[in-house]
Amino acid sequence: MPGPTLDMEPVEPQSLKKLSFKSLKRALDLFSPIHGFLAPPDPESKRIRMSHKVNVEYGGLKSTTSQPPRQVSNNKMGTQPSPSNALALPGPEGLRDPQKGEAQNALVVGPSVPKASNDVGISGKGTAIISASGSSERNFSTSAIMERIPSRWPRPVWHAPWKNYRVISGHLGWVRSIAFDPSNTWFCTGSADRTIKIWDVGSGRLKLTLTGHIEQVRGLAVSSKHTYMFSAGDDKQVKCWDLEQNKVIRSYHGHLSGVYCLALHPTIDVLLTGGRDSVCRVWDIRSKMQIHALSGHDNTVCSVFTRPTDPQVVTGSHDSTIKFWDLRYGKTMATLTHHKKSVRAMALHPKEHCFASASADNIKKFNLPKGEFLHNMLSQQKTIINAMAVNEDGVMATGGDNGSLWFWDWKSGHNFQQAQTIVQPGSLDSEAGIYAISYDMTGSRLLTCEADKTIKMWKEDDSATPETHPLNFKPPKDIRRF
Repeated sequence: MPGPTLDMEPVEPQSLKKLSFKSLKRALDLFSPIHGFLAPPDPESKRIRMSHKVNVEYGGLKSTTSQPPRQVSNNKMGTQPSPSNALALPGPEGLRDPQKGEAQNALVVGPSVPKASNDVGISGKGTAIISASGSSERNFSTSAIMERIPSRWPRPVWHAPWKNYRVISGHLGWVRSIAFDPSNTWFCTGSADRTIKIWDVGSGRLKLTLTGHIEQVRGLAVSSKHTYMFSAGDDKQVKCWDLEQNKVIRSYHGHLSGVYCLALHPTIDVLLTGGRDSVCRVWDIRSKMQIHALSGHDNTVCSVFTRPTDPQVVTGSHDSTIKFWDLRYGKTMATLTHHKKSVRAMALHPKEHCFASASADNIKKFNLPKGEFLHNMLSQQKTIINAMAVNEDGVMATGGDNGSLWFWDWKSGHNFQQAQTIVQPGSLDSEAGIYAISYDMTGSRLLTCEADKTIKMWKEDDSATPETHPLNFKPPKDIRRF
């Protein structure tokens, strides 16, 4: 026969807050039997607190009581002289003279102001106390008197957001490279289907298809002085096309592996190509001769640009360095080692003497001609950045392996728009990748070459205003220097 069942009272679930209060009450019962009296005040902490209060409320050092602040009154401790100086900051013990009651070896830096009648120096803004003995003891109340300065980071210029207005399909493989005609009437694209296609800028219609490469076309450039177009590919070939006859008239032989990037010198008839053989080669366009082999990188040269003055050649590599080259002697002028990952893309500003370089860790801005590091862009795209371009208005676009297209304000490094490309119907979502980016000659159109075999055209949204798309900018607090 079972015994009588006892009705157990349900245990009330107790929150962490309630348990904390219980513990606190027990501690108070244990250590403070007389609840009517508060614990005796600590003169040292009171002095620090008062100095903080004075500085925060009045912005200077003023006496908040009628009696001189040299005396700290305490009903239990009695009256004793303050062991610190006018700022009431605790200093190292060895710096005080107990007879005189003030710091001996303290040096006051700031404007010299005559002392007031109550012996408190009214100091200017930049006052600080520096220990003459060089003691490393940290002064925790100094933050109370530090002047708060506003951020000097440049405020970004408002830019209208960009929108995709046309998708051009026609290639049968990834679109890997793009170049614009200097007259801005047509542009050419190179693809993994081994062809180069020429398109009309205004309508986006196909004008011409050129075949000749036997591997994907990774680099393109159009000459502004001749009727020539240059192409480079994974088949180690660099070709010069005559656009009056639409055929190859020269080939430049010498690369030992695939050619990944190509650039034309703006003032002299020189072609630069970089590739998997870790060398940037300099070619004479007319004679097909190799002028220099700029060797020094430890890995693939995947980005290159040229400029009229030294450094005339700048290369970025998978070895995570950027090198400046002296074109006259074929030697390295400088090596920038700021990046931690491959420098797959670089963009020279069309007006300013500076350039940006993109890596998976950060997008960085450098000065020219010396190569001084300016700053990082204020956000991280968190993907491999394959391409970047900047126009005269200071809008920089960067395209990532995951199909992200981010727009940046050049001056401040603020990321004002994060677009995501949409793959064409029939493609996998994993084919959202951007391999090449270029503005047209006016800087008003942006073209992206993508892994879904399309070319997408972007333009600014005309209907956008600073009211409809406000600038959401917060100046950086702790800017990373590298």
